Amino acid sequence: MTLVAGIFFFVTRRLLALSPTLALSHPIKKWAALVAMAGSLLYDVATGSRVGTERALVMTLIVLGAVVMDRRALTMRNLAFAVLAVVAIEPEAILGVSFQLSFAAVAALVAVMEARLAGIEPDPNPYLPRRAAAPPGLFLDVLRKPFALLVATACATGATASFMAYHFHDLSPYVLIGNPLTLSVIEFFAVPGALLGTALYPLGLDAPVWLYVGAGIKFILWAARFIAAAPGSTLHVRAFAPDALPFLSLAVMSATIWRSWLFRASAIPFALAGLIGAAHGPRYDVIVPPSGEEAAVRDADGRLMIVGKRFNPFAAEQWLTADGDGREPMSARDPDASCDRLGCVAALPEGESLSIVLDRLAFDEDCARAEVIVSRLAAPADCRAKFVLDAKALARLGAVGLTWSDAAGFMMTSDRGAEQSRPWSPAPAGAERVARPGHATAHGADPADGAEAPQGER
Repeated sequence: MTLVAGIFFFVTRRLLALSPTLALSHPIKKWAALVAMAGSLLYDVATGSRVGTERALVMTLIVLGAVVMDRRALTMRNLAFAVLAVVAIEPEAILGVSFQLSFAAVAALVAVMEARLAGIEPDPNPYLPRRAAAPPGLFLDVLRKPFALLVATACATGATASFMAYHFHDLSPYVLIGNPLTLSVIEFFAVPGALLGTALYPLGLDAPVWLYVGAGIKFILWAARFIAAAPGSTLHVRAFAPDALPFLSLAVMSATIWRSWLFRASAIPFALAGLIGAAHGPRYDVIVPPSGEEAAVRDADGRLMIVGKRFNPFAAEQWLTADGDGREPMSARDPDASCDRLGCVAALPEGESLSIVLDRLAFDEDCARAEVIVSRLAAPADCRAKFVLDAKALARLGAVGLTWSDAAGFMMTSDRGAEQSRPWSPAPAGAERVARPGHATAHGADPADGAEAPQGER
């Protein structure tokens, strides 16, 4: 979006500047900004108007609107207007990783820029252009630009690190090397090559240009593979506690929106509270998906192993990353699990077992010996297992996690059932009342029958 708006703005302004009459007598900069706004809208519509494009469009329109109104474009106030516009259009976007990463990075960059400009001009007039700083020498200019790129990368990385760790469960320590290198190559190869290639395409002279662009892309891929192969290139992070991300978000906001260092220091306690929550996230010993066809069980070495005849690589990847485990999903299949055509059996702590039942013939034996029964089928009402996660129970509870405690045995945590009534999503007509999250129904019985097991039942 920035590239498209910049092309419209600079090309229009250069063309209008060819006329001395227009350049000296009319506000061609504002005209160019209006053309760029129209071009950005056209680009948004032409590309399908996705969430990320809409957010970039709103921010671009605010920046160009500031040019039209002779106001400073890059300020925290304009960023706040962009946030309000995006939230007003799509309030659910605030929970998305794209919204959080983009606005956190931009807020950090704007805060650093405002602090730098405040050192040059402590009390600027918002209606007047900024006072130009004295141009540095050639040597200082060559050193300043890479340093500025490193500072910008460090600020954006610091602001987005908590959101990256929360959503993707990993951090990249070498980002200060990879990002500046990638951006430099893109600006040197991709951007000028793409513009030149587009201009030469109608004439059929664009082939050498794309070879030039391709060389830059190959170099970027080589650098990415080289950095990714370095020791410690990826730090795997476990899932956060639910209250960790709000505190970390408040820390980023406090560090960026406040003007005085005293108020910015409030980011320290917020960050500490968030880091404590990040270090005390849930760690399940058994994970059961709503399908009831497989399960993840923690082995004696503390690693999750996938048990089941059917294997879902995507679900396995999500479980492993949330557990801070960097293994490939296929390597997490349990080779010691006993499986046959009737089901699978896996070992649990204290000599207990978990059974995945695939055929009704296995219920009689497994219900008598297993601690946990998992099945996509409906278990018999007289099943004596402590936890019966059959089709009926999983339909109410959704995904289920069990955490082992030496004092209380297994503690259950579950997702909200699909049939649970919500103010914004009422339950289907005739749906029964379901158990609260964190509670299981014993032996797959209906909560309406009063057979509800406490959360810590063992």
